Amino acid sequence: MSVPKGWRLTSLGEVCSGALQTGPFGSQLHANEYTDDGVPVLMPKDLIDCQANIVTAAKIPVEKASELSKHKLQEGDLLFSRRGDVARFALIDNLSAGSLCGTGCLKATPNKAHSSKFLSYFLQKNAVKRWLEQNAVGQTMPNMNTAILSELPLMVASSRNEEEKIAQILSTWDKAITTTEQLPANSQQQKKALMQQLLASKKRLPGFSGGWERTILSRIADVIMGSSPKSEAYNDNNDGLPLLQGNADIKKRLSSPRIYTSQITRECLIGDILLSVRAPVGDISRSIHHACIGRGIAAIRAKSNISQDFIYQWLLHYEPMWESLSQGSTFESVNSSDIKSIHIEIPLIQEQQKIASVLSAADEEIEILEQKLGCLQQEKKALMQQLLTGKRRVKISNVS
Repeated sequence: MSVPKGWRLTSLGEVCSGALQTGPFGSQLHANEYTDDGVPVLMPKDLIDCQANIVTAAKIPVEKASELSKHKLQEGDLLFSRRGDVARFALIDNLSAGSLCGTGCLKATPNKAHSSKFLSYFLQKNAVKRWLEQNAVGQTMPNMNTAILSELPLMVASSRNEEEKIAQILSTWDKAITTTEQLPANSQQQKKALMQQLLASKKRLPGFSGGWERTILSRIADVIMGSSPKSEAYNDNNDGLPLLQGNADIKKRLSSPRIYTSQITRECLIGDILLSVRAPVGDISRSIHHACIGRGIAAIRAKSNISQDFIYQWLLHYEPMWESLSQGSTFESVNSSDIKSIHIEIPLIQEQQKIASVLSAADEEIEILEQKLGCLQQEKKALMQQLLTGKRRVKISNVS
């Protein structure tokens, strides 16, 4: 590993001056001592996205917490999972400070020569996660201890000042990403409200009036249930059509198996509506392939004088109904007759097309926002790679 000038290789134990500690033993804290209110006790499940969630944490009375004061967490502490997913950790901030390190965790307190926030970014590197997973002990469940954790390799900057500057830059990116994450979510909620109004005729678009027709899905669309190809239908030469088999393929992933064209019994066309009919039931997407469809998928294709886009938006809006139609105690599925018998109300074709156009425009806006978010996340990832390895240096003010 190339070490830039002024930087150095070290370990977590060194940057913490040996201040690593396991949470309280089970004999010190019993299940019957937890209460609805009080001091949060952080466990591995509460370490989410490198932050501690005190809302989900179990609580104990203040009096009991005072007996365990040596496990009290301070702002800047690093809290690690001791068992299970040993790569999970959290930086203790001002909101989670005062909580207790739980039985399933380990706490590490960096010394004053280093920035806890810088270290928290370094700990997000894939190489660090792999080291933790590879060095955990235990055959049935991975376990971590303070001796192993203290050996965790780190690379630190030339000074705390440089570390804090790097952390400040990355924190600014985090804030921009957090803000951008809200935009698609907000647009989704707005679209959902619009769907509730437009698809139930509670709100009519300008220029449209008159009643809607109540019908069933099979009268306005062909429902093609997938089937399992025979073993001799599979083609290893990458010829024929791809086989879409289930939920993963609904999410626009091209399945690797190929089926001889002559052996295909059920197929979908580009633009068909795909519905997963086996667990998990109810995922919906538009086909981007001419493909063979297996037993886990149904293809829905609008009949003449019916808008395919309208049916697609209607099925998206009524996704929750699939749970009520699912059958099977061990493996949920929905059958052909239930799909074909779904009741749906539709306006005339012109209004179908207009409603679908409005909702499709909302989908496009959401997709653009999600792409913007993805770009920000990738740019931050690239920036982390440069800043946390010293390949890109920051300007720091001289400290007298």
